[in-house]
Amino acid sequence: MTVDKHELLVFLETLDNQLQRPLVIVAVGGTAMTLLGIKPSTIDMDFDVTAADFPALKKALAAVPHGYRIDVFTGGLIFSQQLPEDYLQKTIPVASFRNIQVRALRPLDIIVTKIGRLNQRDEEDIKDCIRRFAITKTQILRRAEKIIYIGKEELYKDNLRYVCSRFYP
Repeated sequence: MTVDKHELLVFLETLDNQLQRPLVIVAVGGTAMTLLGIKPSTIDMDFDVTAADFPALKKALAAVPHGYRIDVFTGGLIFSQQLPEDYLQKTIPVASFRNIQVRALRPLDIIVTKIGRLNQRDEEDIKDCIRRFAITKTQILRRAEKIIYIGKEELYKDNLRYVCSRFYP
């Protein structure tokens, strides 16, 4: 099942009604790309919140019957990459509800987080971000230097070299 931008926002508004206090939710991966209009839909929902907001979000998610596959990351540890501390300041505002401020990871950070896994869908997403936002090889390399890869760091470096050679011949 895929989820488009409208459906994402309706779900987040429903979730907003379950919250007792304000929080910032950062859409990451395909969810961010869908909210930013880079792709028409996503197959799951991926969000990032602060560690302090994680329990409130989990409680709200449990209270809303939804049937979606939802992954929640905390503190900029997205998939297997720890983004630099400035990631939150660089996110893009998408929507605001009574309690939820929805932001999206910026395209450059979407790319560096997708490099770690780098399956075929990730490659397409990276290509779309590069083309749509004219992201340069230098920008990717500089941002990738600032992330911490949780796992075999050589894998991330190999994937980074592959992405650079594939999209910047």
